[in-house]
Amino acid sequence: MVATVARERLPMPIFLVTISYTRPLPEIEAATDDHRAYLRTLLDAGRLLVSGPLVPRTGGMMILQASDASEVEALIAQDPFCLRKLASYETRQWNPVMGAQRLA
Repeated sequence: MVATVARERLPMPIFLVTISYTRPLPEIEAATDDHRAYLRTLLDAGRLLVSGPLVPRTGGMMILQASDASEVEALIAQDPFCLRKLASYETRQWNPVMGAQRLA
């Protein structure tokens, strides 16, 4: 018997953002405090759900909620890593099903 998954609507679309460093790690480390301070504003505004560096430290990931992809691009454009041209970003909209209620 297949279990039925209860689908709960999330308040906004969810986006996965992969950050890839394009500069040497010492340059990244010099900007990390500013980057994390900016992410804190996104967290406080309810846009950032979770973030953190990859292991090994070649970049990071963020899960954001936003009204659409253009809003995500605008948020990324204000990230100190982006402003200082330290990283590239790949954004994909995601449709979580299993465990989606944990994101709400």
